[in-house]
Amino acid sequence: MLTVLSEWLIGQGLSPGLAGLLALAADIAVVGVVAYAADIVARRVIVRRAQRLASRSLAHWDDVIARHRVLVRLAHVAPAVVIYYFAIPVLGDYPELQAVVRQLCLIYMITIATVALDGALNAAADLVKATGKARGLPVTGVAQVARLVVYGIAAISVLSLVLNRSPLLMLSGLGAASAVMMLIFRDAILGFVAGIQITLNDMVHRGDWVEMPSHGVDGDVMEVGLTTVKVQNFDKTIVTIPTYALISESFKNWRGMSESGGRRIKRAINIDMNSVRFCTEEMLARYTRIRYIAEYVERKRAEMDTWNAEHGIDRADYANGRRLTNLGTFRAYVVAYLHDHPMVHNDMTFLVRQLDPTEHGLPIEIYVFSRDQDWAPYEAIQADIFDHLVAIVPEFDLRVFQSPSGAVVERALGAVARSDQPDVAAVAAAVRSRE
Repeated sequence: MLTVLSEWLIGQGLSPGLAGLLALAADIAVVGVVAYAADIVARRVIVRRAQRLASRSLAHWDDVIARHRVLVRLAHVAPAVVIYYFAIPVLGDYPELQAVVRQLCLIYMITIATVALDGALNAAADLVKATGKARGLPVTGVAQVARLVVYGIAAISVLSLVLNRSPLLMLSGLGAASAVMMLIFRDAILGFVAGIQITLNDMVHRGDWVEMPSHGVDGDVMEVGLTTVKVQNFDKTIVTIPTYALISESFKNWRGMSESGGRRIKRAINIDMNSVRFCTEEMLARYTRIRYIAEYVERKRAEMDTWNAEHGIDRADYANGRRLTNLGTFRAYVVAYLHDHPMVHNDMTFLVRQLDPTEHGLPIEIYVFSRDQDWAPYEAIQADIFDHLVAIVPEFDLRVFQSPSGAVVERALGAVARSDQPDVAAVAAAVRSRE
């Protein structure tokens, strides 16, 4: 085409040099128009038609590909392909310029293909996440590793074109630069290895509740990436921690609690040990009117009366005989009350136990599991249980231990000041009576 047009221009009386330049300019203009037409056809015809088909289709995968603009990015290759192939006939008389133009076209096509493949990897990651089968897999981390590989191959290909060297030669040169690569991609490499370990050991899933006080983490895992793990704390703040920190440091994963069907309630009521005593007949008569322990009191009473009678122990002999205590009866009441509670899990660990006495009294610990695991209902269930137990303690002639407040001491001192015997014993008795 260039030769024909040049000869025609020479026939019109133009000089050979000027005719050649005009013919070259005309050919370049024609190639530009064809490249522009190819771009229009690719983006406005093929891509738009594909997007319409995707929007009408019932499948989900094509919508994801369209959302990540994979075809839109790939369509930009069309003009570069036209220029690449037409550079041979148009620039045949300029081999150096032809080589440069074709090389630039290849670099541009590699760049566009890399960007399109990046979008395809993101779309594939979203599709895998949407299936629900990848809950235990670090999909985002794998996608990021794949993107690193793609960009690495693209960079090596571009460098080989610029330097006019074989890609294999470029790859062999990477061995000498491995130490530098380790420094540059340290977090990525550590994160990738950590991601593999996390997956193999089934340590963290997206949606798990994790707790890591050293990093200020206490919330749900949003994403396990190649270099970072994103966690949304319960105060709605977002915390990111290095992925390898989950391997190198200790953290707590509450997934076991979620999967068990119960959530632990572990709390104690401190009983004033001065209020613990043997039950009298009058106390036992009152306790038999309490629905949860009426049968227990009657049964234990009969059992102890039989034992005392067999051993010739007088009922009034507290030291040698067997007697019910108000604290033991209270523990039996707590057990019966919790067994009857609809939101307490009876098939899981169930304990009502005494802990070691302290200066704050004798702790009676409740160690059971709630059926509801959600935070707000769980806290409401726990509060309702202890509201009731704290309120019922005086019915067993017991007192909950509580350090005297300033108001109690002030009232006690006022009472002592008005008494005839303001001594230490009177002060202590007044304080205890007002607690």
